[in-house]
Amino acid sequence: SRQILLIGGRGQQVLKKASVLIVGLGGLGSPAALYLAAAGVGQLGLIDSERVEPSNLHRQVLHTTPDIGRRKIESAQERLRALNPAIELIAYFERLTSGNALEILREYDVIVDGSDNFPTRYLVNDACVLLHKPNVHGSVLGFEGQVAVFVPGGPCYRCLYEKPPPPGTIATCAEAGVFPTAAGLVGLIQANEALKLLLDMGSALRGRLLLIDTHTLSFTEVVLRRNPDCVVCGERPQITELIDYEEFCGRR
Repeated sequence: SRQILLIGGRGQQVLKKASVLIVGLGGLGSPAALYLAAAGVGQLGLIDSERVEPSNLHRQVLHTTPDIGRRKIESAQERLRALNPAIELIAYFERLTSGNALEILREYDVIVDGSDNFPTRYLVNDACVLLHKPNVHGSVLGFEGQVAVFVPGGPCYRCLYEKPPPPGTIATCAEAGVFPTAAGLVGLIQANEALKLLLDMGSALRGRLLLIDTHTLSFTEVVLRRNPDCVVCGERPQITELIDYEEFCGRR
């Protein structure tokens, strides 16, 4: 009732009929999924191929200690159904790949990218551009995080980061650590932006990159520009189908 005071009954019906795919059920996907389910989004797609580990629990709030060793997909579904029994959950216990990305993503209104690696981020971006889907991007490392919304016709992830960094130049969360509330803030903002896109309300982070530093509690905004020479969303795109992202990102 507190929500309907703000968005109205029609807005609530819009959310009930909407669908969102959450890529990754870790530190970002966990809070994003909880808030989207609580808000009444009718259908959530969940894709993750990992199992719950003890080191996940300080930030991946969908999962609890008894879930250690279980598929994240399973513990996530239980938690989300307990929160919203009316929600429709579609689970994909698999990695997102160039072979299945288009088939999976095309079924959803909004994509929330909570992945933690460059191959998946570039894959999600390129698939969203090819399918004309909005991509709510988030990432976190240490005390810092970032959020951006890439929509059809605007700048995409490759306009911001044309190429991935060379292998070994960027530490992983396992190497550099991650502050739990940094992940929570990023995932929460991703859910916020997804809801705004679905409801067509407010000013989404279209063409903007929000930088978050939880150590100093500062927020910095960077304006993004579409690159006319972008290889996927530019005027003469070179990427017209999904490629081998593992090899592209130098992980082999």
